[in-house]
Amino acid sequence: MEKEASENSMLADPALLDKIDKLFACNVGQHIALPQLVVVGDQSSGKSSVLEGLTQLPFPRDSGLCTRFATQIIFRRDRGLSTRKVSASIIPASDSDPDRPARLRAWHTESIGSLEPSHFSTVMQEVHEFMGVAGNCALSTFSKDVLCLEISGPEEDHLSVIDVPGIFKNTTAGLTSKSDIAVVRDMVETYMKNPRSIMLTVVPANVDIATQEIIEMAREYDAEGERSIGVLTKPDLVDRGAEDKVLDLVAGNKLFLRHGWIVVRNLNQQELTDRETDRDEAEEAFSRQAPWSTIAKDKFGIKSLRSRLQEIVTENARREFPLVRSEISKRLKEAKSFLKALGNERETPEQQAGFLLDIMNKFQEITSQALSTNYGENDIFDEHMDLRLATRIVTRDTAFAKDLERYGHEYNFDTSGTESPDSSNTKSTTAPSDDSGDMNEFLTRKTSSIPELKDVVTQQTWESFPSDSDIYEWLKELYQSSRGFEIGTFSASLLATSMKKQSAKWPDFAKGYISDVITIVHGFIVKALEIACVDKRVFNHLLSIMMDNLLDKYQRALTQVDFLLHVERNQAPKTLNHYFNENLQRFRQERQCSKLKSKVINNSYGGEVIRLEDLTVLNHMSNTEYTVHDIHDILESYYKVARKRFVDNICMQAADYHLVTGPETPFKLFSSSLVNRLSRDELKDIAGEDASTVRQRINLKKTIRELEEGSGIDKG
Repeated sequence: MEKEASENSMLADPALLDKIDKLFACNVGQHIALPQLVVVGDQSSGKSSVLEGLTQLPFPRDSGLCTRFATQIIFRRDRGLSTRKVSASIIPASDSDPDRPARLRAWHTESIGSLEPSHFSTVMQEVHEFMGVAGNCALSTFSKDVLCLEISGPEEDHLSVIDVPGIFKNTTAGLTSKSDIAVVRDMVETYMKNPRSIMLTVVPANVDIATQEIIEMAREYDAEGERSIGVLTKPDLVDRGAEDKVLDLVAGNKLFLRHGWIVVRNLNQQELTDRETDRDEAEEAFSRQAPWSTIAKDKFGIKSLRSRLQEIVTENARREFPLVRSEISKRLKEAKSFLKALGNERETPEQQAGFLLDIMNKFQEITSQALSTNYGENDIFDEHMDLRLATRIVTRDTAFAKDLERYGHEYNFDTSGTESPDSSNTKSTTAPSDDSGDMNEFLTRKTSSIPELKDVVTQQTWESFPSDSDIYEWLKELYQSSRGFEIGTFSASLLATSMKKQSAKWPDFAKGYISDVITIVHGFIVKALEIACVDKRVFNHLLSIMMDNLLDKYQRALTQVDFLLHVERNQAPKTLNHYFNENLQRFRQERQCSKLKSKVINNSYGGEVIRLEDLTVLNHMSNTEYTVHDIHDILESYYKVARKRFVDNICMQAADYHLVTGPETPFKLFSSSLVNRLSRDELKDIAGEDASTVRQRINLKKTIRELEEGSGIDKG
């Protein structure tokens, strides 16, 4: 006998089952799926009688005390006890109000020996009142709290089951409503959905079992019957001749369940009224009657059910517990990560200021890394390529310089008489880039617009390619329409006039460039601030209060562009750059060489010579033609110097100084000085936690506390 008890203990693995029950008690089951055995059925299935047979506890049959909450029933063998001990406690629902769990956990009662029906009824009434589901002042009809019954004794089997309210379709006046039908179904489904739960499905044998609602629900969540065990009650009420259908079910010929079907015969109403019938003896006597006597012993009776349940629970626990251990660790890590992401609590002004300072420091750190191209220091630069600020701006600088060089002039300069290596002195025949509308137009912007900048930046424009029309005709017309009393020269204002016309595209190119840099900078600020500030509300608030200042910074850059455009295009041309004279002399010399090229004679020494009389070819020009060519060479020499100076000034003064690395760039707005200027009310308005964040923090702390407690149980 002792050997059998020892084998039962090994089979049940009490230490493992105890751990799972403790995990359930500390609400770990609210966060991960725990292996469990759940008893389901409808209110008329005989579920309570099955539980009474398993527990030997007199569950109340008063309709007013029908099951309105889940009940966890734990059986534990304790050789230290001389008789059975029953204790009861309440596990509060995970979403209980803050003060409610302590009050419910404080309730506890226990009894040595079996509970008398009257005593047990009193206990259940007390539980209903504590949960708030009894009396006229009941807050609700059903509760998410769980009653925990621990039954210990020297002869108990190691087993744990969870009983949930029975599903029903019809309401009872004064007790249940139509909304309660959905509430109960949802509660039952919550337990059935758990992929680690074994469903003890209780159905009466005297009905069409295949059409029972609880069977349909079980099939929905366990289509292959892998997690189900069936219990057939009320075999004594099966119509004569209909027994074969029940026997086929138990034999596994219909509605296959991995753990099979077991028939249980509970006391009928007359036997309950007499109170003299022994339940187990009556069931044993019934099992000897035909045709029930043909059922295998391990598939009939409450004792066989208890033994089968013990096997199933142990098998399920051993299979699933390693996964439970892993999931507890994973969920705990996730919860701590989410809590850390919320930052420190922000109740006091000091906490709120500290929270904002942390955001500013992180923002400045990202900005510093982005400007110094230290992209390897932070993974966000791989996750968000648009945060590579320095690279994006340098790329745009280069594109601006190249575009202005290739497409920024109105007329292509004449290169027939020169051989300058400068690409700007060749007629532009290069096709536009892929973002061109056609072969004769070019886009001035490279980035997409951002809605919040629509009133600051310029919109996308198309610029035509430089004209291949005769530049001399244009200069001749310009010269002839502006001649004065000069002899053999031209008016000083003519260079300014021609320069302004030749640089007519500069405003669109320059403003397109600075608009792109503003867009790049603003996009970086928004993304970096969003990363630094995980609280979406705080992020939106910070960006909102700083938007006017940001727009002002952007406007200053645009104003600087306007200033530089005015200097280059409206002021009298001026340069101290020696390259102007060098270019001019080279252009003139190359023009002369080009005209004399046809007169070159190769001498006997391998050199090239020109006769003096052939130099007259240089004088075969009218005064107007000579002046127009001179204007062309001066304009070309000055345009080249001015263009390079303009590109440098736009990039350095407008973009770099005002937007990127200067002392008052937009990035400097998000610093500790911003936080220090905020009043207490502003701090609270910006950084104070909203109600949803407070709830989220409370819930995360509760989750972490419960999972840490569960982790301790797992290691114990």
